[in-house]
Amino acid sequence: MDQQPQNLNYAASQPVKASSTSGMAITSLVLGILAIVSSWMPIVNNFSMVLAVLGVVFAIIGLVGIRKGKKKGQGLAIAGLVLGILSGIIVLATQGLYGAAIDAAREEINPSIAATSNVATSDNASSDTNGDSNSDSSSDSSADNAQEEAPDYSNLSLGESIELTDGSVITVNSVESGLTNYDDSPVTGVSVTYTNNGSKEVSFNPYDWKAQDAQGAQYSQGYYSEADNALSSGTLAPGGTVTGNVYFDGDITKVLYYSNMFNDSATAGWVVE
Repeated sequence: MDQQPQNLNYAASQPVKASSTSGMAITSLVLGILAIVSSWMPIVNNFSMVLAVLGVVFAIIGLVGIRKGKKKGQGLAIAGLVLGILSGIIVLATQGLYGAAIDAAREEINPSIAATSNVATSDNASSDTNGDSNSDSSSDSSADNAQEEAPDYSNLSLGESIELTDGSVITVNSVESGLTNYDDSPVTGVSVTYTNNGSKEVSFNPYDWKAQDAQGAQYSQGYYSEADNALSSGTLAPGGTVTGNVYFDGDITKVLYYSNMFNDSATAGWVVE
């Protein structure tokens, strides 16, 4: 009995179709979403940059696999790539803005020196008749020297002033040594002046000041039983001026000013001769 040959139908070879969505594409999209959501948050956006970079890397790897036909999900990978790039740009932009804001706030709390000038004070104006005439020339020469080398604010002379970036001008007018306290201990008095040339209120405080003795020891104001016009604490309106005395125990060789009482180092120093 003749057997009919089996009719075998062989399908033409077909390309292998992608059967599943690329895990790399999904991962890149998730990372991109997390990065874009957190990219505007201070401090947190440092981690957002890491997520953005990883998202871009995974998106590129996913696209390579998808183009080879092994996986599907090209749209997800492209979306993850775009989100990662945008997140990185936002992180850089926001960190620049936050950095500028922090610098501005730090400068307002702890102003730095903008300039110095040689000012004849009320205590020595009568004895120094040339002080006013030399003030302008000293300011001009100080400006010229500032362009050549960084000025030294740690060894100013009595009567010189510093102008801070907040507009306040600080002056050590004079030093009176040889004072005697109630217990016969020596005391030194320092006359200081604050002038507000800025547009906002500035503060003044006796704890802005310290004295340094011949051995290099630095200490805050002391108590003097016969104190006259002792400097108190308060705020100074724009255009205002306040002068007061700060008293220190013993003899001193330098007067130190701190634009912020919590600073570790002095903003400026005046040598006592």
